[in-house]
Amino acid sequence: MSKRIMAKVLMYKKNPCPYCDRAVNFLEGRGIEFDVIDLTNKMDELDRIKNETGWRTVPIIMIDGKLIGGYSDLKALDDEGKLMPMLGK
Repeated sequence: MSKRIMAKVLMYKKNPCPYCDRAVNFLEGRGIEFDVIDLTNKMDELDRIKNETGWRTVPIIMIDGKLIGGYSDLKALDDEGKLMPMLGK
């Protein structure tokens, strides 16, 4: 039986950011593994990511390189029952 590989979840954040904190708590609460790239004090890098993704606010959440959006988008996916299947769970 093959083990499904979990999708890679990546979050770009900066401080202070209440929505970033909510996203971290949400992911940890669901037992979802994720990587965080903290762009606090790295405005050039943050601007580059915003331009690449077209997303203007943080957090910027990616699943397998695909933009999901921010915290409320992540929560909406979960509420609709779409998040866990996207993650391979």
